[in-house]
Amino acid sequence: MRNLLALMAFAMLGMFGPANAESSKVERQQEARSMAQATLIHLYTSAPSARKAVEGAAGYAVFSDVGVKILMAGGGTGHGIVIDNKTKHETFMKMAELQAGPGFGVTKFRVVWVFEKKADMDRFVNSGWELGAQSTASAQVGGKGTDLFTGALSITPGVWLYQITENGLAVDLTAKGTRYYKDDELN
Repeated sequence: MRNLLALMAFAMLGMFGPANAESSKVERQQEARSMAQATLIHLYTSAPSARKAVEGAAGYAVFSDVGVKILMAGGGTGHGIVIDNKTKHETFMKMAELQAGPGFGVTKFRVVWVFEKKADMDRFVNSGWELGAQSTASAQVGGKGTDLFTGALSITPGVWLYQITENGLAVDLTAKGTRYYKDDELN
């Protein structure tokens, strides 16, 4: 088991370490902005009502994640950006995840968080957020007399999550065991 964990750590270091170490702060910030823009375009194509939800919210966050799973253990890292819709202030963030259970392979997905209230967005930015095994999310099909959040998962009242895979929107949350926190190097 120890060899398996060492192999997984080595693989993840190879995937995430060199690119981040060699890129300048400005380049990495621009990469996050570009990733976020491409993700939003993909989201709006998959769920057109999401544009109104994102633009009408207090703010939003976009993250890219790559994970590796070998046998019974896995993990991943990612990066993202939080945008305050009113002030346009950007906060760069990171994410880390742990996965348990059988499996093998590499997974890629992106998530878009939508914060209806500034207080929830500020809490996400300043205190981070953890989606643990006990976290639950439910798909929203309309609600509140509107279809704004169709395709989104309700994480807590006023906080929504769209999870996007290469095939489009995911209807279940696979980001359990994920921690979100500020990227001190990019802010």
